[in-house]
Amino acid sequence: MKDYLHDLSKMKLFSGMKTNEIEKLLDCLQAKLVHYASGEFIIEEGDNIHTFGIMLSGHARSIKWDSSDRIIILTLLEKGSEIGIMLAARPEKESPVYVQAQEDVIVLQISYDMMFTNPVKVCLKYEIFLRNYIAIVAEKGILLHERITCLTKTTVREKILTYLYDISHKQKNSVIQLPLNRNALSEYLNIERSALSRELSNMKKDGLIDYHLNTFKLL
Repeated sequence: MKDYLHDLSKMKLFSGMKTNEIEKLLDCLQAKLVHYASGEFIIEEGDNIHTFGIMLSGHARSIKWDSSDRIIILTLLEKGSEIGIMLAARPEKESPVYVQAQEDVIVLQISYDMMFTNPVKVCLKYEIFLRNYIAIVAEKGILLHERITCLTKTTVREKILTYLYDISHKQKNSVIQLPLNRNALSEYLNIERSALSRELSNMKKDGLIDYHLNTFKLL
């Protein structure tokens, strides 16, 4: 655990804490490190979720399958991403999604119920930790709204533009690097791969965008 304290101090859940304070809090929470192999499910649909985690290495994705057995990518996860932080807080506890490792990953796993036991409540920096947790849940709600906004666009072009403008806003530049290849992007936007390629070509001809591989420019 000590090897990851410096990285954890830079993550939202532990904002405002020093490494020694994080170490003591994690000890109170009885947190543990869990390894997942590439392709392994960290969470499966229907699982009862009583823990949440933070990605300490690797990449993963939150997914569902539609009625045509096509994968829909809901969120992309990387080092520092939280896993199951909203699911663990739900009274029902049952997960409606899968979370799958895309490569070997290490997750810091924390029991949600342990957060509210008396020994943990008196731990140093507990109140800061709890405020950080609530702030992350609120932020996840906003991100979910943005995701729904993208998926509910009626045309392929609208979905692509919504996604590109969102990435541009996050990267603070009109020239952006997409984190997804074309196959993953089609899954993320829930459109056919051929329809995506065709519309990107049309948008380039119409002077809306320019691109080479995963580098895009909004015109």
